Amino acid sequence: MSGFSERAFDAVDIIATKRDRGTLSAAQIAWTIDAYTRGIIADEQMAALNMAILLNGMDRAEISQWTTAMITSGERMDFSTLRTPAGAPMATSDKHSTGGVGDKITLPLAPLVAVFGVAVPQLSGRGLGHTGGTLDKLESIPGWRADLSNEAMMRQLSEVGAVICAAGAGLAPADKKLYALRDVTGTVESIALIASSIMSKKIAEGTGALVLDVKVGSGAFMKSVDMARELAQTMVDLGKDAGVNTVALLTDMSTPLGLTAGNAIEVQESVEVLAGGGPSDVVELTVKLAQEMLVCAGVHDADPAAALKDGRAMDVWRRMIRAQGGDPEATLPVARESETIYAAKDGVLVELDALSVGIAAWRLGAGRARKEDVVQAGAGVRMHAKPGAVVRAGDPLMTLLTDTPEQFERAREALEGAVRIAPQGSAQGKKLIIDRIC
Repeated sequence: MSGFSERAFDAVDIIATKRDRGTLSAAQIAWTIDAYTRGIIADEQMAALNMAILLNGMDRAEISQWTTAMITSGERMDFSTLRTPAGAPMATSDKHSTGGVGDKITLPLAPLVAVFGVAVPQLSGRGLGHTGGTLDKLESIPGWRADLSNEAMMRQLSEVGAVICAAGAGLAPADKKLYALRDVTGTVESIALIASSIMSKKIAEGTGALVLDVKVGSGAFMKSVDMARELAQTMVDLGKDAGVNTVALLTDMSTPLGLTAGNAIEVQESVEVLAGGGPSDVVELTVKLAQEMLVCAGVHDADPAAALKDGRAMDVWRRMIRAQGGDPEATLPVARESETIYAAKDGVLVELDALSVGIAAWRLGAGRARKEDVVQAGAGVRMHAKPGAVVRAGDPLMTLLTDTPEQFERAREALEGAVRIAPQGSAQGKKLIIDRIC
């Protein structure tokens, strides 16, 4: 039962306050979120308020109160009783990425951090549009299941140290309703609403430490460094206000991460990283995020790079996949059809646009346009060269994979202009990790 009267405030007055650049009180915000969740505030009224927030912003206190109200709309998980098999308390640390192309980092990262005795309760989602979803990738493993009860999740954290699963409906239910409304009313871009949406779920999840991977570039939601930095700082502040040790990295997403964008092919690449190999950018970001997660959880003497090379992270991966019904040794799905795109001339590959590759993978069947759509496990784009590589005319640049070959044409259209080849020596390297916000 809510503690608010339906008439404690008036929705029109609250809309007008923010329309006129006023500041909402904690009580007004708490009532607003509660009333909207219960259907007292109509969609059109909340849409108007969201637009006023988009145009006029909110200050730190308002954003913190808005986030708290969304957390209060549902349950909050508690890992304080979590223990190792030997009975020792376990620290918890989590990571959230704002989404990108080829971003499979969660897959090797969760077991890597767990090697050092820090539990990783990674509640993840499915992809929509050109950004891939962690659960979609893992569901390409035969038998693996995303839905776990809270009891099963706690048991797996105690026994394995890491879990990647779907968030329960009880965590911040107000956010689900609000996000659906923002998505159809042109108010997704509000920094305040993005930050509170992400952080309400992460704080409700109950982790003790959180590292944010805020993507910047064509394949990311944040196109400019300034916007990404503002979002990162807002989320770090929200975490700290809630007592969660939070830091953020700004990372480049102008080029896809790794050499794959899809589902099963990204799992395959993640396993290569866990085996001590894999693309250098995926390894670099995985190790850096692991270091940040461990330090935030109070572990300062760990060597994540060594744990990738010596097989300890792979051991945890196998246990984690088996614990959720999957077979880590099973053959992954393979697309029935493929088509290769070749270099048109000699030179240096200086640009491979992340957004274009993401849209191509989506059109091939690796992503979905609506939440109800089914994805193809084997679909996607396999890249054979990244910026800085010397190529010759006729060298393969990308292989398109799908079960529906009629999609090749639309995928090729998405890739028009995605690749730029210039004369020798013109490649300019970009820093993968742009900044750290704490």
